[in-house]
Formats: sequence, C-alpha cells, structure tokens
Amino acid sequence: MVLVTAASERDARRIGRALVKAELAACVNVLSGLRSLFRWEGKIADEREVLMLVKSRADLFQPLAQEVRRLHRYTVPEIIAFPIAHGTADYLAWIQKSTRKPLKNNRL
Repeated sequence: MVLVTAASERDARRIGRALVKAELAACVNVLSGLRSLFRWEGKIADEREVLMLVKSRADLFQPLAQEVRRLHRYTVPEIIAFPIAHGTADYLAWIQKSTRKPLKNNRL
C-alpha cells in the first residue's frame, strides 16, 4: 500500500489513472477533503490536499515512485509504502494479476 498526496482531485486522478494504465497499481483510491499541516521551507503550511491509496506490490515500488515523481507537480511528493500484513487470498491474487509481471533481479 503506497500513500501519495496531491494538490487536487484532478491531479490525483491523472496520476492514479497513469499508475493503473502502466500496471504499476491494481487500484488507486482518491480521497478528497484532506487537510495537511507540514513544515516547508522553514514555515508551517496548512493546505487542502487529496490522498491516494495505491494498491501495488513491493517489487514495483521503485518504478511506481519514479512514475509518480515524473507526473507530480510537487518538488518533494509524499510517496511512502506500508506492507499489507493481511488480506483475503482472492483480493491479493487480484492485485498480483492486475499489475506487471514481477521484475527480474529485483532485490527489494
């Protein structure tokens, strides 16, 4: 599971669609209404953002992150991953089937 924030729902949908089309993600949920408080360039920012919940695989994290960085308008986009500890076998199989074949020689 990869978390990515975006400045707008339009940006999130554009990035999410590209990730699914490239088979880097099986699914991207776009959650609006997020409020983010963070430090940026020495100041505290208070911004509206959109959160993407990206369902993918650990071996696809690097190409997924590269694609997000390529498409994202933030200088430093949030791209953080959490392992999926448990899931139903059929859902996890669907993620596997809906994403690229495993990368060769991947050391992740």
